[in-house]
Amino acid sequence: MREIADPYGEVVRISVEPHPGGALVLIDRPDAPHAGKAMLDGYGADVLLGYIMSARLAVPGSMPEEEIGGLFPARFQLEPEPDAAIIIDQINDEEPLRIAAALWDRVYADLCIVCAHARELGRRQQAYLH
Repeated sequence: MREIADPYGEVVRISVEPHPGGALVLIDRPDAPHAGKAMLDGYGADVLLGYIMSARLAVPGSMPEEEIGGLFPARFQLEPEPDAAIIIDQINDEEPLRIAAALWDRVYADLCIVCAHARELGRRQQAYLH
């Protein structure tokens, strides 16, 4: 589990846990009880990594949203103004999760580590099944 805080106290928590399909990456905001959460498989987490980097390069401009399907469908959107943020809309969930631009670099770096752990969990599960 990784917790990332910006200078203003906004916190993003990223964790990984085993899942029958491999691994589940969870992203939430423990400091904001009504701020949504994101549940992503390895594919979704990898797409989010690319989306964070693309958003970083696009701001102050805009970029198209990205939608993923599968077990954990989600939509990633760049909200360029007034303060840039990535919005993760877990399709069919209540509230979207907002990640402010001030946290993108740390979320990206920690998500890279979490994704490696997720791949290893998936590999172990596959080895266990065979």
